[in-house]
Amino acid sequence: MSGKPLAAALMAAAALGACAKTASAPASNGSICANFKLANAGVAPGAPEGAATVDECVRRWAYSLATSRDPAESVAEAATVACSTALVRWNQAAVAQPDGADESASLITGQPTNPLAEHNAFAHSRALLYVVQARAGNCPAPPAKDGRPEGVVG
Repeated sequence: MSGKPLAAALMAAAALGACAKTASAPASNGSICANFKLANAGVAPGAPEGAATVDECVRRWAYSLATSRDPAESVAEAATVACSTALVRWNQAAVAQPDGADESASLITGQPTNPLAEHNAFAHSRALLYVVQARAGNCPAPPAKDGRPEGVVG
């Protein structure tokens, strides 16, 4: 190709690339981002201590891992695994209660369940929510120290 056709082709390619980049860039909504300056900001008032600890852990890990290109489900699973120590502590406290591991009907699905299964479902569903929230809001991760988000207990 000579000068003018080559320049025109390069300009067209650049214009198409810019359009593609703009069209695929997600819109951000920073107003939905978690505020990591406030401890337990996303935890419901009156939540049991184990639930609050697990929720804060998965929130911080989910936001930290949200920039991964993996599917949100995989990232949420990773955040839940990162919080397994907090989840085990919550489960141990539940088992220590009278009838702590007894089965009953889930208040959400009506299916037979037990506290340990519900705790795991809670951790995973919250992690998935936080991954999607962080991605949708293009939210920053919490501060990190020594390879883990600050404020994570466990």
